[in-house]
Amino acid sequence: MTVESCSASRTAGRHGRLRDQRGSLAVELVVLSPIIVLFGLVGLGLGRYEVVRSQVVDAAHSGAEAAAATPDGANAPAAAVAAVLPALQQDQHDCPDPQVMTDTSAFRPGGSVEVTVVCAVPTSELSLVGLGGSLTVVAASSLPIDTYRSVG
Repeated sequence: MTVESCSASRTAGRHGRLRDQRGSLAVELVVLSPIIVLFGLVGLGLGRYEVVRSQVVDAAHSGAEAAAATPDGANAPAAAVAAVLPALQQDQHDCPDPQVMTDTSAFRPGGSVEVTVVCAVPTSELSLVGLGGSLTVVAASSLPIDTYRSVG
C-alpha cells in the first residue's frame, strides 16, 4: 500500500463518519433547550426567594432595633412596625402584606425584645416551573435591652 492510497482511505473514512452525524446538533438542541430553560427558571425563582429573604431579615433586624430603643414595652410593637414597613415596601411586589409580631415578654433591663416578620412572596410568574402561588419567608431578630437603662 502506498502513502497516497493510505491517506485516501483515511480521508474517506473520516467523511463517512461525518456524514452519519449530520443533523445531530439540531436534535440535541431540541432535546436540551427545554431543560436549559427549566434550569434558568428555577434559578430565577431561587434568586427571587433569596433577595426577599435578605430583605425580610434586614427588616426584622431594623424592627428589633427600633423596639429595643423604645422607652417601654407598650410602645415597642408600634415602633417595630414603623421600622419594618418602610424597609419592605421599597419593592411592594416582593412583600405586599407583611406580618410583624413583637415579643415584649422579656422587656426589662437586661432582657430582650424579639421581632418576627412573615412575608408571603407571590410567585405567579414562575408557575411554569411549579412555583406558582406564593412562598412564605419568615425571619426573626432578637436584641437585648440595655442593662443600665430605665424601662417605663
